[in-house]
Amino acid sequence: MLKYASTFLGVILAGMIVMGPASIVNAETGNKIQIDGAVIASDVKPETKNGRIMVPLRMISENLGAEVNWSPSEVTLLKNHIRVTLKLNSSVAVKNGESVQLDVKPYLKNNRILVPLRFIAETFGCTVSYNNATVSIDTPPLLIDQVEIKALQHEYHMTMGGVVQQIKANTYHEAIYNIFVENKRIKVDAPAKFSWSVHDTEAGSYYKIGQYDFLDGNGDSVQRFDIYTLVNMGKHLPESPEVLLYDGTEEQWYLFSIDARDAVNQMMNRAAQNGLLTVISNSVP
Repeated sequence: MLKYASTFLGVILAGMIVMGPASIVNAETGNKIQIDGAVIASDVKPETKNGRIMVPLRMISENLGAEVNWSPSEVTLLKNHIRVTLKLNSSVAVKNGESVQLDVKPYLKNNRILVPLRFIAETFGCTVSYNNATVSIDTPPLLIDQVEIKALQHEYHMTMGGVVQQIKANTYHEAIYNIFVENKRIKVDAPAKFSWSVHDTEAGSYYKIGQYDFLDGNGDSVQRFDIYTLVNMGKHLPESPEVLLYDGTEEQWYLFSIDARDAVNQMMNRAAQNGLLTVISNSVP
């Protein structure tokens, strides 16, 4: 038992290696996987086994907005109120406490655990279709006040210019929106000094490190959040919170955590790694 647990732990640790950018295409079957119209990157190609398309567990789960948690004997996927547990080389998965029979057991290949694509996608409410050697996964859109979100626009400025970029992937819209909503803390007054321009900052002021607009089909902002960070310039400012969130729709300031800020950045980086981030304009030299 100890030997098996140790072996599985080695497997799952290897599966946590960061994936490099590459089109997810299988040389034998020609299968290409896209989510909401965008081809997803992975360093392990999908393959067909017993009539089922098998894909890397972490790649498909995280791009569908699920949190992946590993233990020595199993892996658990979490999204909203859905909890799925899988075991390597086991044909039984557990969804919200109920056993589900898999057509193909999860297995290891090139230090990645491969799982049935359709099972994972449909478990999290997505639809799967196949056409012209492309497997398409369509995910439920994010609705804010009953308005369907079509894009998340992110803008940030640097010393010599700024960048505007967009994500058009429903799972990322939902995940990033939830980070903002769930981590808004108590309301606070606007800081005495805050700025979008790095040239106007001074110790004790707040610098706007990013603006996030959730856009409708016309490109209009339905919801906007701005993240501000404290400028301390080496000075100790014990009574000043490190991060603030400005809800541009409510026109209200909130406390925001460093962990939440980092979680947003992590999601943006993951979208970029998987080819889901498009630069709209870039004036940075």
